[in-house]
Amino acid sequence: MPTSEPVLVCDDVSKTFVTGSPGFGRSRVSAVHRVSLTVAPGESLGIVGESGCGKTTLARMLVGLERPDTGSIRLGGRDVTSARGRERRALSREVQMVFQDPYTSLNPRMTVLDLVSEPLVVHGLHRVADERRERVAELLGSVGLSPDMMSRYPHQFSGGQRQRIGIARAIALEPSVLVCDEPVSALDVSVQAQVVNVLRGLQERLGLAIVFIAHDLGVVRHMADRTAVMYLGSVVEDADSATLFERPTHPYTQTLLSASPRMDRSRRALGERRAPLGEPPSPTNPPPGCRFHTRCPLATDVCRTERPPLRPRESGGAVACHHAEEAVGAVV
Repeated sequence: MPTSEPVLVCDDVSKTFVTGSPGFGRSRVSAVHRVSLTVAPGESLGIVGESGCGKTTLARMLVGLERPDTGSIRLGGRDVTSARGRERRALSREVQMVFQDPYTSLNPRMTVLDLVSEPLVVHGLHRVADERRERVAELLGSVGLSPDMMSRYPHQFSGGQRQRIGIARAIALEPSVLVCDEPVSALDVSVQAQVVNVLRGLQERLGLAIVFIAHDLGVVRHMADRTAVMYLGSVVEDADSATLFERPTHPYTQTLLSASPRMDRSRRALGERRAPLGEPPSPTNPPPGCRFHTRCPLATDVCRTERPPLRPRESGGAVACHHAEEAVGAVV
């Protein structure tokens, strides 16, 4: 079970990219805007939102592939964003990533033995070849693959098997946090549940904290203890998954859930639910105030001028909405 002391803390993090070439007009893309999140040991945090809302950029910052412009990321109480050299290398062992596409995240010229043992070589662990082979066999077994497969190449495996290899590689250094960026979106529906169950099993056995990013709300609901909803780079709602999926507060969360097919016949028919109004704004020119106000049926003048902070809500979690009380049940 998760503990109260967070292992990963993301504090007011922002990231902006500059696009375009000099002389042809450059633009600034606000990918992540003042995001704050915490993850406890053994907890799984789901992150959902539309394409382009900043989920992958946030994931890349959590594992150190991108550096935030402002804010800080702390891992086990240590600041990852200011760490350099040997300290940064040591911290990288504590947080690892499972990438979206198992077809491109594995080097096709390397055997499974080389792929899974590569982190061990880089960090100077299990220096003896036989020890590495034994460790790789153990890792493959933990994700449901036979150790006999370690001499094969990625093209000899199915998509689900390749993703299991990626997971085995990610846990090779025994991290405390595993960041999964759309780990099942490139897989057939028939194997998605198998990969999710592998992650769940590893979490229970190893005590991993998991940040699970996905488009499929049904997968997130099954996988995540808690879910954060992102819109245009910002977190608009954060609550335990049972509460968020049954009693969403933010108008965007409500419309996002409305667009997802449900088996719950006790709810109103999908056709009776409202969809977001208009097209999403461009991240190169995000609207002032609440970033959702251009599509929100409850927007007022205060929404257009003042950014709502992420405030605790009575039923648990937090929501960034000036009209949170009015929003409950107003859209869905």
